[in-house]
Amino acid sequence: FQNEINEVPFFDVQLPYELALKIFQYLGKAELGRCAQVSRTWKVLAEDEVLWYRLCQEEGYLLDMSISDHSCWKLALKNCRAREHMLKTNWKNRVGAVSQLRYEPGRVLCDVHCCDGVVMAGYTSGEVRLWDTRTWDYTAPVLAAVAGPGGAGAPPHVSFVRINSSLAVAAYEDGTVSVWSLLLGQEPIHHFQHNQHIQALALAPGGSAVATASGFQVKVESPDDRGFWQTPATFEIQKLVNFLNLVPDVTGSPVAVAAAEDIVYLLKAEDPGRILHSVYGQPVTCLDVAAHEAAFGIKTFGWLLNEPNQILLYNLETNQCVTKVGSSIGDFSCVNLHSSPPNMLVAGNKDRRVRVFDLRRGEAACSVYGHQLGVCAVRMDDWKMVSGGEEGLVCVWDQRMAAKLWEMHARHPVRLVWFNSHSLITANIPEEKNPRGSSITEDDPSLHRKYRGVIYSYEFSVDQLAVDSVLPICRSSYDELTGYNYNIGLAVPYDSI
Repeated sequence: FQNEINEVPFFDVQLPYELALKIFQYLGKAELGRCAQVSRTWKVLAEDEVLWYRLCQEEGYLLDMSISDHSCWKLALKNCRAREHMLKTNWKNRVGAVSQLRYEPGRVLCDVHCCDGVVMAGYTSGEVRLWDTRTWDYTAPVLAAVAGPGGAGAPPHVSFVRINSSLAVAAYEDGTVSVWSLLLGQEPIHHFQHNQHIQALALAPGGSAVATASGFQVKVESPDDRGFWQTPATFEIQKLVNFLNLVPDVTGSPVAVAAAEDIVYLLKAEDPGRILHSVYGQPVTCLDVAAHEAAFGIKTFGWLLNEPNQILLYNLETNQCVTKVGSSIGDFSCVNLHSSPPNMLVAGNKDRRVRVFDLRRGEAACSVYGHQLGVCAVRMDDWKMVSGGEEGLVCVWDQRMAAKLWEMHARHPVRLVWFNSHSLITANIPEEKNPRGSSITEDDPSLHRKYRGVIYSYEFSVDQLAVDSVLPICRSSYDELTGYNYNIGLAVPYDSI
């Protein structure tokens, strides 16, 4: 019937179908639904695939698909909106499944990083493990390390791990750095050595550059066009680096931002000595970098000069301070700019508060209080915030209501919080890597589980879980809500037996 329509009646005129379609492109979902009730001809026009494909793309659904991939884009949009509503409801009510990504031989967790659901963890045994939570793969392959000289002695502890969509990087206590490709297997593709302890490690989120800080030197490594790794830049700075980040989405040579006590450096190969910010006696307490901006917290003199602690936002192109936000007596302990919505920033403070700042107005849009100790990890999206505290508490907040939705507690401080629309990954990393009194020797495998640290993976898209892909022993079979807190199906062994 649609192919037989050549002209569409618009009140007292007859318009060509293509022209009428252009008029309908300015309508939203509700208007198209009303127009579909006018007549049979208007119904065909209002349900045209081009219109609903455009609406689906405008709302951010199925962006990687073409118009020919679906036979009914109106139904596809309806399903996407229903799934989004279901996920939001599950997030608020904590309905889903939680699993522990465990590595059991008695080693202590040293550092964890995550990218798109792939979790990388380093341990005191020197081993580096990967989990792919997108496929519920509980077998964690070991990334092989470079053998030490002569192969003698125990392997060094892992200091830092970083991962992006293509590379995984680990830095060890003895100053060695190994780089693996996620596409080429478990053997390292690059390896280099520092003479001193590594204080910071950075990996470009979407690139292949690696930056390390050791002593008073910052080194940047990246592959050339043929895949051979080289050192495009080495920077000598005046103080020891506390925080190091690589600027994402940079064309040409990599650009790094380093915070060394009370000085923030913008490290470019063509301008190696650029100081972005420096105020004597005001050390930097946290740092995060986006494509064109850098945000960092500074500790002022406090009550002495009546100056509260603040977060400064600098433009990396003009090297100028754009805005100053925050007015807190406590130190800002963590800040997240890169993964926050546009013109927004979320920060955690040692005064146990999580604050969301609107950078356009230069003031706090939301401030919530609920941790027992300082906040050490934060992340946010359009409607919620997730924070982790030094006491081991993970809190999920509703930004609009400024209210806590739910919380989970573990023994050690929360050093990693990462989430997307349907999953949440948190890591509780111990401060003490060699607990006294827990074992006789350092490499005793009988180290108690409570000292090791733990990684949690939460999945809220319960309707998407294939029953066969999860071991029955790892999922509770109870259907009733009695005895369960917030309806979550915890990993209770032998529930299905």
